[in-house]
Amino acid sequence: MINILSTCPLIGFMLVSILTLNCVRCDVNWNGNNWAMSCDFRGNDLSNILIASAFCGGKCAETQRCTHFTWTQYSGGTCWMKSGTVSKSDAFSTSDPTMVCGVMSDTSTVQWNGNNWAVSCDFRGNDLSNVQIASQSCGSKCAETQGCTHFTWTQYNGGTCWMKSGTVSKSDAFSTSDPTMVCGVMTTGPDPVGKVAGRTTRYWDCCKASCGWPGKVSGSNAYVKSCRRDGYAIWNDGNIASGCGSGGEAFVCNNQVPWAINDQLAYGFAAATIPGLTEQQRCCACYQLDFTSGPVVGKTMIVQVVNSGSDVSPNQFDLQIPGGGVGIFNGCSSQWSAPTDGWGQRYGGVSSRQQCYNLPGAIQPGCLFRFDWFKGADNPTMLYSRVKCPAELVARTGCSRND
Repeated sequence: MINILSTCPLIGFMLVSILTLNCVRCDVNWNGNNWAMSCDFRGNDLSNILIASAFCGGKCAETQRCTHFTWTQYSGGTCWMKSGTVSKSDAFSTSDPTMVCGVMSDTSTVQWNGNNWAVSCDFRGNDLSNVQIASQSCGSKCAETQGCTHFTWTQYNGGTCWMKSGTVSKSDAFSTSDPTMVCGVMTTGPDPVGKVAGRTTRYWDCCKASCGWPGKVSGSNAYVKSCRRDGYAIWNDGNIASGCGSGGEAFVCNNQVPWAINDQLAYGFAAATIPGLTEQQRCCACYQLDFTSGPVVGKTMIVQVVNSGSDVSPNQFDLQIPGGGVGIFNGCSSQWSAPTDGWGQRYGGVSSRQQCYNLPGAIQPGCLFRFDWFKGADNPTMLYSRVKCPAELVARTGCSRND
């Protein structure tokens, strides 16, 4: 068969022109990050690469002379990087809802917050080193890396922190079309990556903490203390089997309960899943939880991660609160002869302050905390960020990290 488009390029050009003519004046709906769907730019191709649409803007940003781009589903997904002077008005709409086009913007659209980081942004060049790490840890990694003055985090290779060197200011950053990208500059203030949205739940299963085994803390021999059946006597051997297993004698210690520091601040412990971090990387790390819903809005807890679990979702902190429900495992029946489903409901626990007095006296204060300082809040949402562990938390678990 003769390909009329290849033998008669003029006809091909006319056909393409006819197909797109009616779209030139169609409105392209741009968003605040200078990219849009169902749109394209004519010509000026610089280079192309097979890459997911979410990474096309970031690839353009790191490619010298790339000023704008188009992504199509061609060959499984192709980013067409383009050069030359361009504006949004040069784009035209198409009938393909999967196409993406974008321009490299000026710095005015980068929305910085008080912690000197922003999303959907990047810095050009000056790469110092890179490491596969979660986005919320990128700023801290830059801070501890000699010569690192600014950074960019992308989803490349599962999540990569690109540490950069040299004199820099916020005005050197530019926005991208990738809403997952993070960029930041080093300051003497708090962690530049800031806070991540998450949610809380509650539990108290009396089991030995999963961070209570040797080797569970990366770069350290530390582990969370476990106690004998009375909840007071501490085991000096981290290999004692959990009381949630057959014949196990290691349980959670009575003092690993939440408590109020003042009306606005409390300390405690939690199981947690942090995207991008293994259990060894999160065990015994501390996080600040700033509550954003329910009666505890404006209050803060600092918790140490002592546990994990298959039922804990990403960005979820399962607060360790006596009477909060035993969940999957019930070590409380073995330790305290608690009912089959623990105290109250198996998931959720007791429903009133008065029911806290059904618990053993040693852990009643932790249960009452939920109805006093915590105001009976039911799984409030929060923003979390990594912080240095208070000495009071480390004293109760005997566990700390070197990072």
